[in-house]
Amino acid sequence: MPIEVFYILGLLAVICVAFLVFRRPIYECMFYGYVLMIICTGEWSNFFTYIGKTSTDTLFYAIVAFLVLAKILDATHAVDTVVAIICSIFGRLRGGAGYTAIIGSTFMGALSGSGAGNVATTGVFTIPAMKKSGFPAHLAANVEASSSTMGNMIPPAGVIVAALACYNEFSGAEMSQSTFWIVCWGIALWFILQRIVTMYIFCRVYKVKPMEKEDIPSIKETLKAGWKNLFLPVVILLPFVLDYFFKSTFFTARLGTGAGNLSSSLLLFTPGLAAIYALIVAKNKPKPKEMVETIKSSVTGVVPVATTIFFAYCISNLFAATDVGAQIGIFIQSWNLPNVALAFIIPLITAILGMVLPGSAQTKIFGVTIISVFAAAGGNPLLVAAMLPVITGAMEGMTPPLALCMYTAMGIAGAGMKETTKNCLVWIGCHYILSVLCLLGLLPIMGL
Repeated sequence: MPIEVFYILGLLAVICVAFLVFRRPIYECMFYGYVLMIICTGEWSNFFTYIGKTSTDTLFYAIVAFLVLAKILDATHAVDTVVAIICSIFGRLRGGAGYTAIIGSTFMGALSGSGAGNVATTGVFTIPAMKKSGFPAHLAANVEASSSTMGNMIPPAGVIVAALACYNEFSGAEMSQSTFWIVCWGIALWFILQRIVTMYIFCRVYKVKPMEKEDIPSIKETLKAGWKNLFLPVVILLPFVLDYFFKSTFFTARLGTGAGNLSSSLLLFTPGLAAIYALIVAKNKPKPKEMVETIKSSVTGVVPVATTIFFAYCISNLFAATDVGAQIGIFIQSWNLPNVALAFIIPLITAILGMVLPGSAQTKIFGVTIISVFAAAGGNPLLVAAMLPVITGAMEGMTPPLALCMYTAMGIAGAGMKETTKNCLVWIGCHYILSVLCLLGLLPIMGL
């Protein structure tokens, strides 16, 4: 067994002990893990080299930009109006509050990149609405938790950015962000459908009713108040869609080699465009001073997540320079497992890692290795890269016993641990089975 395997075990051990025993925040645990890896690899002379490389990584700053965007959207109440519109449309269906949770939380989760944070913001509205229409508390908690974590696998979530970086490192070339996003959306559509079907079945089992008429917002009033916010996804996604479909026929013809620079810069300026649009259409426009205060107050939410990702990037850069990931990949390849076996085993491993490591950290540390292993077994590396957020980010907050999204939703719903955990395992099982089917290439996926 190569020494690099023990490096990984040591990394996980330090993070687990610091997080579970000493109750240190996860970003601090990641720093301790980075220091340990420096010691193990003897890379003290390059301690600040890997930090400097991360500090100049544009994809890291794109993740931070979207984290800040989520806070701005929260301050302008853009998400509240979108959720109200969704509720006014689906509230009349049996389990309508659940459909609102799935659609609204998925949308918000993609912007925030934080499953637990998304549960806390949208769950305070959707969970009481679900309970009032007949959802058992544990089911309402899991509908919200599984919907919120799904946002981490849908562009422009930060895990998507990390997965793209892994694919670029594996291929040695820069993949178009737009192309990668289209594939991620193609995968996400299957999982959105799975969440809807799963909830539909549970609604029949528990005989859930539509929302009470007095609790359903008026479609006319909600559209009048917030129809402009419905264009937020368009503002965010349209540049990538245009780049994907017209890069070779339109942009390259006019910009030449500059078309590639346009593609690679989309992630950096799109959050700014979305923030400006949200501020322009906000009903009660915050004053500049109020906006500054909002951003200042959001630092405590953005910085811990950004710092966790930062040190995960540092560890990833260290592993790349010292071939740790490559050696582990060679070790796994020596097992000569077929693609079918890997499709079953790798999601189980990432689910276990998700109990401790954030999805973005998992992806950045192990992503290239996972892609390499699948590619060596005959898998499609682009498909595997686009599946990384599915088996890391989406599983991160819903895998007991350290399921932060489940705990957050459970607290809002007032649900018990035993029944919530049992129900959660059903959602995890469905997610796992669909992940295997996708990794095996058995489902048609847009963009591939």
